[in-house]
Amino acid sequence: MNMHDPCASRSFSVMLTDAAVFLLVSIALIIPSGYSLGAAVLMLAGLCLLLRWHLPALAREDWLIVAVLCAYALVGMAEALWDGQGSSGIDKPVRFILAVPALWWVLRYPPHLSVVWTGIALGGISAGSWASWQKLAEGIERAQGFTHVIQFGNLSMLLGVLCLAGLGWAHAQRQHRILWITLLFAGFFGGVLGSLFSGSRGGWVGFPIVLLILYRAYGSLFVTWMKLAIVGTVIAAGLTVYLIPQTGVQDRVHYTFYDLNNYISGENRTNSLGARFEMWRGASHLIMEKPLTGWGTQGYVQAMQTLGEQGIIEQQVTQYGHAHNEFIDAFAKRGVLGFAVLLALYLVPMHLFAKQINAKDLATRAVATAGVLLPVTFMDFGLSQAFLTHNSGVMMYAFLLAVLWGIYANQTQMTRQAPVS
Repeated sequence: MNMHDPCASRSFSVMLTDAAVFLLVSIALIIPSGYSLGAAVLMLAGLCLLLRWHLPALAREDWLIVAVLCAYALVGMAEALWDGQGSSGIDKPVRFILAVPALWWVLRYPPHLSVVWTGIALGGISAGSWASWQKLAEGIERAQGFTHVIQFGNLSMLLGVLCLAGLGWAHAQRQHRILWITLLFAGFFGGVLGSLFSGSRGGWVGFPIVLLILYRAYGSLFVTWMKLAIVGTVIAAGLTVYLIPQTGVQDRVHYTFYDLNNYISGENRTNSLGARFEMWRGASHLIMEKPLTGWGTQGYVQAMQTLGEQGIIEQQVTQYGHAHNEFIDAFAKRGVLGFAVLLALYLVPMHLFAKQINAKDLATRAVATAGVLLPVTFMDFGLSQAFLTHNSGVMMYAFLLAVLWGIYANQTQMTRQAPVS
């Protein structure tokens, strides 16, 4: 390949994007830190654009995405430095800044949509397959892949629901339409299966909202009997999963009510659900004491221990370094500014993607729907877990946002491809 030929050079660059995006989503949960390889390739490629001063011209909407990524990172880094955490404290926040070069690269060299949706589908299938092996063959109580069990289950659910977003694109394909639809449905079922076998209940809470967003995007494409058939299928599938003991769903649902009853009665405040209530109660005390600045991570841990010693919360729950709720945790540690930039990180992209959720072009509608579902699912996951305190949560959100926005911006012609002079 003649790399001096502009057409050949661009073709190679797009192939690089294809490979990186495919790796980002297809192997995210089936090898250790699988989500990092494709992300690293995109980031390094974007830095090469910076070194060559060949950056894409950014539209206002692109700058907003860059702004929320950097704002969240800078507030997190400031908290780490103020709190005396050293370099380890800035490790996760800085990754949001590292997603910006990845965004530059995808803006200039967007991947083929067939590669994107294939990778997401295979990611869901592989996560479900791996979870099935761990649960049914190895006898592990809760499948967890190579990461934290809650992270695994929720990210598996994310890949599954993104497959549903891609159905609009699949339906618009003239060639192999049935094959594409089948592949995405297989990815959806695999992703959901991975979540079920992990027993991570947080991902199930927001599933009705996911269905509402999908209805908002695609509901107009179906006649009434199709809508009723889909609703009936979802209900039947849910009941089937609940009634099959091997899935573990029935036990997890029963444990939820059992934990809740024990917490209310005061019999046990340190079970899975009760411990979260105690942490939220303790963190709420801290928020009221320092709503503007927050306590910092180390200050939070020390203050929670003090609350435990004083008997305000159960001593046992003070062992955790976060509040098991993204929003409460951010408010308690980084104050009102930390809470605000977290909301912006989710709500700004959601608003921008939602503008095209009913686009006439189904390929654009599919990417827009996926872009809305990404922050929606992370907001759901964050209700019961400080999701962005884990590398997997940070990498998947920041770099998937970069990929989806880069594609979306090109589809809606908001990004000009001329280099910055």
